Amino acid sequence: MHLLETLQRLRVNRSLASILSCIVALIVILRRRKRQALITDYSQAARALDDQGHEFDEYDYIVVGGGTAGCALACRLTEDPRVRVLLIEAGSSGRKLAGSRIPSAYKSLARTTHDYNLSTLPQPHAGNRKIYWPRARLLGGCSSMNAMMAHYGAPSDFDEFAELVGDNSWRWENFKQYFLKFENYFPSRQFPNVDVSQRGSSGPVSIGYSAYTWKGSGMFINACVNAGIPFNPDFNTSNGTIGVNKADHPFLQIMTYIDRHSVRVSTEAAYLTPTVLARPNLKVVTEARVTKILFDTPTQHRTPRAIGVEFSSFAPRGAGKKYRARTRREVIVCCGAVHTPQLLMLSGIGPRTHLTDYNIPVVVDHPGIGSNLSDHVVFHMRFAEKLGISLGYLQPSDLHTRFKLWRDLLQYQLQGTGPLSSNFVEGAAFCRSDDPVLFPEYDHDKVQDSTSGPGSPDLEVVLVSGPNPHGQEFGNWKRVHAFTCSAEAYEYPWEDPVVDPNYLSTQHDIDVLVRGVRLAYKIAHTPPLSDLTDPANDDPRAETLYHPVGTCAMGRDGAAGAVLDSQMRVRGVSGLRVCDASILPKLVSGHTAGVVIAAAEKLADIIKGECIPA
Repeated sequence: MHLLETLQRLRVNRSLASILSCIVALIVILRRRKRQALITDYSQAARALDDQGHEFDEYDYIVVGGGTAGCALACRLTEDPRVRVLLIEAGSSGRKLAGSRIPSAYKSLARTTHDYNLSTLPQPHAGNRKIYWPRARLLGGCSSMNAMMAHYGAPSDFDEFAELVGDNSWRWENFKQYFLKFENYFPSRQFPNVDVSQRGSSGPVSIGYSAYTWKGSGMFINACVNAGIPFNPDFNTSNGTIGVNKADHPFLQIMTYIDRHSVRVSTEAAYLTPTVLARPNLKVVTEARVTKILFDTPTQHRTPRAIGVEFSSFAPRGAGKKYRARTRREVIVCCGAVHTPQLLMLSGIGPRTHLTDYNIPVVVDHPGIGSNLSDHVVFHMRFAEKLGISLGYLQPSDLHTRFKLWRDLLQYQLQGTGPLSSNFVEGAAFCRSDDPVLFPEYDHDKVQDSTSGPGSPDLEVVLVSGPNPHGQEFGNWKRVHAFTCSAEAYEYPWEDPVVDPNYLSTQHDIDVLVRGVRLAYKIAHTPPLSDLTDPANDDPRAETLYHPVGTCAMGRDGAAGAVLDSQMRVRGVSGLRVCDASILPKLVSGHTAGVVIAAAEKLADIIKGECIPA
């Protein structure tokens, strides 16, 4: 009898134990589900400074700037669960922003709180105007607010990089693996001439052709071909980038970072997925501005080493608490071509004379930081269209145009198609200013060749089909060099850096751009596009195409202005790297977002090959 009672009690106890175990497991699961992925309470990732400024939280790597490169690095480095990474971004998430998600809405983010809203100094050779420079303040950086054009430049651009930095891993044949690594190309029956074997198929970044093509885009591409620009079905292969992008008529476009559902693919969307954000070894801090990189005290026989960062909330612009986080290995700065040199200078790395002018203690004298800025100048040319097919109604002005906009919005929401699924830059042509077919009337020996090789273009002509009160818009860019980035106002981290790109300051800049303008006019007056365009051109102007690079350039040891080595390490210190558009020693003959993503993929592989977690 006693044995039976004992067994019954054991059964009851086991049942209670099982119930309690289930309750505990449920609580753990619920707590995990409630874990906030994006952190605005900084005490979850770091500790507030005490009176002596001594409290730290430690990570293997601290990535400063959750932009185009930063999101990719944070994802790749934390694939190893032993590696702890802190990612700090000054902005917030763009996942719920219609202006970031809907391809056609990207211009709505300009001059908002999600944009640093920078302007250059007055440009004396461009009408003495201050030129607006958008710089995204969002996870994903400019990949969250750009025009989503998936174009990488010419193969010879990367061969030139390899020569300049003294490292053949940057040559096209070696570096192109990183484009394929991030790509997830989805084929389209409308573009059968694209060789899918030359595109990546398993990466996190969806690329392809958007679900909508404006009727005038086909006319533009055919006019380019008729004007003498050769056909090129895919700009991003070893065959080069010169030509006009076209598939079977009437379907044609340039490849874009837009997914199958007609949603922008930023690096936040591609790399910081819910699964990645749930990794216990990754913390992502948002709405925080890093104001200083911290260094240990160097000795006579040891260079300074980056040991952490100091940051505070972006909103009060420095009025709130300061926080510090410590790295056991490296700080990786990914703030872009403007804000990366700003942060380095604030931290004591930059031109000695400039730092001493603002009483910033010099850690390393680096005259090249903030210089070597290059950008693409674009000349906007507006043409009215004569056939009544304009998309101007997307900026509605009356009841009829509002109805058409709501109709397209409904189509996009239900089907992911229609004009709102377009990035409005559906056709592009790349060519050289010394092409005797396109410019037979010029003496080509009088214009300096600034390109990386004969397969590298120095002109791009694009059709922008988006809404414009004046009609449709053409633009052409040229590569420009030897710009300067002034570092004035860097003494205070919350002030905007002073940027002086020195646009159109050389005769070479003007000569090449004039040829681009003439070519754009020629295409506009070539059939079949001439049936669409009205020759009236209103308010032509030179602007930036948003491709600044080179302000913390890689280069050979001892070369003038070489801030970084080929592994993206800052010379003169240890534990500090840079990975963003500022690292490029020269501007690519194309668009820069893909190059930055590929550079981040490359750096992640470099770090994985170098380091075993402590």
